Amino acid sequence: MNYAYTVLDKSGNQKKGTMEADAPEKVSSQLKSEGYVVLAVEEANALNTEIKLSAGAGKKPSARDFSIMCRQFESMLAAGVTVIDAMNMLGAQTENNRLRVAIKNAQISVEKGDSLAVAMENEKIFPSLLIKMIRAGEASGSLEISLNRMATQFEKDARTTALIKKAMVYPIVVLIVAAAVVVVMLVVVIPNYVDMFADMGVELPMITKMVVAMSDFLIHKWYIVAGVVGILVFGIKAASKTDTGQYIIGKLGLTLPVLADFTIKSCTARFARTLSTLLAAGIGLVDAVDIVADTMDNVLVRKAMKDCREEVMLGTPLSQPLEQSGMFPPMVYQMTRIGEESGDVEGLLTKLADYYEEEVEMATQSLMAAMEPMIIVLLAGIVGFLVGACMAPMFTMYQALDSL
Repeated sequence: MNYAYTVLDKSGNQKKGTMEADAPEKVSSQLKSEGYVVLAVEEANALNTEIKLSAGAGKKPSARDFSIMCRQFESMLAAGVTVIDAMNMLGAQTENNRLRVAIKNAQISVEKGDSLAVAMENEKIFPSLLIKMIRAGEASGSLEISLNRMATQFEKDARTTALIKKAMVYPIVVLIVAAAVVVVMLVVVIPNYVDMFADMGVELPMITKMVVAMSDFLIHKWYIVAGVVGILVFGIKAASKTDTGQYIIGKLGLTLPVLADFTIKSCTARFARTLSTLLAAGIGLVDAVDIVADTMDNVLVRKAMKDCREEVMLGTPLSQPLEQSGMFPPMVYQMTRIGEESGDVEGLLTKLADYYEEEVEMATQSLMAAMEPMIIVLLAGIVGFLVGACMAPMFTMYQALDSL
């Protein structure tokens, strides 16, 4: 049978919940063994059973969604609105459906006595960095500051993500156009040329025969091409989730001339911004470095940060393992060393983050500038090859006429 209970935790906060047991005495015994003071235990019904909304459909909340939520939450608390009322207003005006449901469920948990951090952690949708900042803010009485810091953090992440998406639009569109041109040439143009030269009895050059063979294969066995493309796409996607695949991707990101500069600067910006945010909330350096490591997309940088954490646990200043890792530019560990000597690591990391976030924007523009001519050359090569295959029989025919 299901029983609804009301208890006080060790901090004196009231909590409500439900538990399945054979008798109310067993519920009370279990709760007391967990350190709670039992206020009431009764059979669960529609009025006292915990109601939780389903997660709902819709896309996953973006960094921008979380930045808006944190900024609005901070403004409401600064205006004197209680946490529960602020969450109620947030749930009513949040556009993302999944985030709105998560806020409503967290509000219910807070009303039952849970802390805000615990309520958000139970929803499995809020970033771990946000939850840890909320917990630190509640413990230190600086929840508004934590929300302000996280709003800035999410805004920076959203801006970086937008820059990356903008950089990828042009090459993706050009590659799609190139693929469409190749398909039209092979399926429509080449067969017409073949029929025309076959009627004239002209011997086709080798380059034309190759293209004709490609055209016939695509027309009559297109399903094989589609299958191979599908296998490659899903294979690469599956491989990228394995340890080996992540290592290869991480290595390419740090070694390819076009990507290395962008990868290093974006990782540096995220490292500096996240670590300064965590230190400002009063989180210890060891835990902060561990959290920063988990935010890194590149597996090699993540491993380097984990190694830094181990060194910091042994009492080594953070600047030393950062320098030994070889992952970051000299300015990173030099600024960190100055911060350690002056006692202002947080402030110098914030300045470092501002600098490298501008560098990321410039690196994105440089990446776009480098990719544009490469893609144009690739497209010109493909189209030129196909056009050459079409024109070669004409040159052969003209040469035959000249020799008569």
